[in-house]
Amino acid sequence: MRFRSLVAAVAAVFLVVPALAQPAAFAPLDLPAPSAIRAADGRPGPAYWQNRNDYRIEVSLDPATHTVAGTVTLTYTNQSPLPLDHLWFHLEQNLFAPGARGADGRRASATVAAGQGYRIGRVTVGGQPVTPVITDTRMRVDLPQPLAAGGGTVTVAVPYSFVVPGDRTPRMGRMETERGTVYALAQWFPRVAVYDDVTGWNHQPYLGQGEFYLGYGDVEMALTVPATMTVVGTGALLNEAEVFTAAQRERLARARQSETAVRIVEPREVGTAAARPRTSGTITWRYRAENVRDVAWAASEAFILDGAVARVPQPGGRTNDVLILSAYPHEGMSADPRSPGWEEATRYGRASILLNSRWYPYPYPVAISVATHIGGMEYPMLHFSDVQSRHFDLFGVVDHELGHNWFPMIVGSDERRYGWMDEGFNTFINRYANVSFYNEGTDPGLPGFGRAEESYFVNLMQPATYANFSRGQAATDRPLMTYPDHLPGAAVGFVLYFKPAMAMTMLREHILGPERFDAAFRAYIATWAYKHPQPADFFRAMEGVAGEDLDWFWRGWFYTTDLYDARLLGVVTADGARAVATVATGPLPMPTTVEFRFTDGTTARAAVPVEAFAVTGETMVGVPLDSRTLAGATLDPDQRLPDADRTNDTATPR
Repeated sequence: MRFRSLVAAVAAVFLVVPALAQPAAFAPLDLPAPSAIRAADGRPGPAYWQNRNDYRIEVSLDPATHTVAGTVTLTYTNQSPLPLDHLWFHLEQNLFAPGARGADGRRASATVAAGQGYRIGRVTVGGQPVTPVITDTRMRVDLPQPLAAGGGTVTVAVPYSFVVPGDRTPRMGRMETERGTVYALAQWFPRVAVYDDVTGWNHQPYLGQGEFYLGYGDVEMALTVPATMTVVGTGALLNEAEVFTAAQRERLARARQSETAVRIVEPREVGTAAARPRTSGTITWRYRAENVRDVAWAASEAFILDGAVARVPQPGGRTNDVLILSAYPHEGMSADPRSPGWEEATRYGRASILLNSRWYPYPYPVAISVATHIGGMEYPMLHFSDVQSRHFDLFGVVDHELGHNWFPMIVGSDERRYGWMDEGFNTFINRYANVSFYNEGTDPGLPGFGRAEESYFVNLMQPATYANFSRGQAATDRPLMTYPDHLPGAAVGFVLYFKPAMAMTMLREHILGPERFDAAFRAYIATWAYKHPQPADFFRAMEGVAGEDLDWFWRGWFYTTDLYDARLLGVVTADGARAVATVATGPLPMPTTVEFRFTDGTTARAAVPVEAFAVTGETMVGVPLDSRTLAGATLDPDQRLPDADRTNDTATPR
C-alpha cells in the first residue's frame, strides 16, 4: 500500500472506531536487568556465584527434659566478590520463646513457653571466642578478620541447647503416643543465612508463616539418643551395624532389593528388647548428607519402620537405588483396607519418587516419611506428616511433601519471599503424580484405582472447581509476589499453592502445550539445581526454551489478582457467507476457542490467539457458513479455562 493510501485507511478507522485502551496485561514487563551473574535467557551467567556452608553437628536428646543439646560447627566458604566482616545465622527455635516477634499465635500457631528457644554457649570463630548479637530469631557473628572474597573460609562453632516444643508446633516438635514420644526435629540448629547477589544477607526474622531460604553444602550429624529409640534422618546412615539388630539389618538388606515394603522394625517388636541392639544407655546414629540445604531427623521408641527400593534412572545410564523408608507409630495404621493408613506409606513414597523423577531424576540416597502431629512439612529426603492421614489424603501428603525435594530442596528458591516457587510448583507436579498413580497403574486392587479425580490435588485443578474456589477467595486474594508472611492466613492455600499451580497447568495444557512446556521446565530445573533462582530467572528460562513471549501471562497470573472472565459479546451472520463472533477478554487475557453451532447439527471452531486481545481487549473471529444457518456460538466449549462467569459464554444470532 502506498503511504498516502495507508494514511487514509488509518484515518478512516479512527473516524468510525471508538478509542479503546490497550489491556494493561500487554504492557512490557519490567524485570531486573540481566547480567553476567543472571543471564538474559534465564540461566546462571558466567559470573554466577553462591557461598557454601558445610556443617558438622553433634547433639544428644534427653527425653526426660525434652532437650536437644550439642554443638554445630560451620565451615563457611565466601565465593562472593566482596570480603565479609560478619555472618548472620537463623535461630528459628526462638520463635517459641516468649516475646518473639512471630509468637503471637496469629503467625506461629505454636506453643510458646518460658524456657523455650535457644540457649547459646560460647561461640568461637577459628577457635577464637566472639560475642554474638542476638535479635529475636537472628544472630550476627562478627569475624575477627574479614573473610576473603573468592574462596575464603572460616570455621564457626556454636554450642547450643533448646527444649523441644509441644504438639501445637506446625513444622517440628513432639507428639505423645501410647508407646512413646515421637520427636520431629527440624529448625534444630543455628543455620547460617544466605548471602547472595540480589539482597546481600537474607536475614528476615522467622515469623512462622514464611518458610526458608538456605545455602548448600555437606552435613555430618551425630545424634545421641536413648538406646531404645529408632532414628531416621536426612542422608546416608553410616553405622547400621551399631544401631540395628542382626535381624533388622537382614531385613534392611532385603528392603534395598524389594519393590514392595519390607518391615525393618516390626510392630510386634516395638517396646520390646527385640527393637534395639541394647535396651539401656544411649546409641549414636551417624549420618552424612551431601549437597543439601538443610537436614532433619526423627526419633521415637514407638516407631515401626518399613522400607523398599525405588530405582531411579540417572543421566549416563546409571541407576540411583533410593531407599524408601516410613517411620510411624501404631496409631498410624488403618484397620480398614479400603482406607489405607501408614502401612502403605512406603508404597506411596516409592511411587512419588519415581513419578516425580520425570522432571529431574531424584539424586539422593533415601526418601523418608514420618508420621507425626504435623499436617505436612518438608525437609531434604524427609518429611513429617499427619499420623491420622488415610487413603487419598495420605498419598496426597506423602507425594506433596516428598515432591518438595524438587522444590525447594534441589531448586533452591527463596521461600521466605516467593512461596509460589516451591509450593505452587510442587502442587502443580502433584496433580500429574496423582493421575499417574491412580489412573495409569496396573494394580486394580489399589484403593482409589481409576479415581484420581477424587484426590485433592486433581479435583481442585479442574477449571470449574478452581473457578469456584477463586471467586470465594476474592476478598483475601493477593498477588503471587506477596511475601508469605504478609498474607492473611485465609489466603495462604490459594495464593501459595493453588493459584500458581493453576497458572502452571494453563501454561502447560493450554498455552505452550506439553512438549514445549516440559522441555522448558526440565531445563529450568536442571540449570538451577542446587542454585538460587529468582522469579525473573524462571520467567526467562521458560520463555527462552519454549520460544514464547509471556509477559502478558506473568503479569496477569503473578502480579495481579485478576480473575479470568472472557465474554462472548455476540454472534452474527456476515455478508451471508460467514458466522462471526465478537469476544472480549477481561483484565486477565488467555487464548480461547469459539464453537459455532448450526441448525443442521454441525459445528465449526475458530481459535482465538491471545494476541487478538492485545490492542483493545476485543476481537472478532469467524468460520464459513457453507450454506448452513447459524444457530449460536459458545466460548471455550470444552471448558478448559477457569472462567469465573460462564453465564456470558454463549450467544445466539441477533
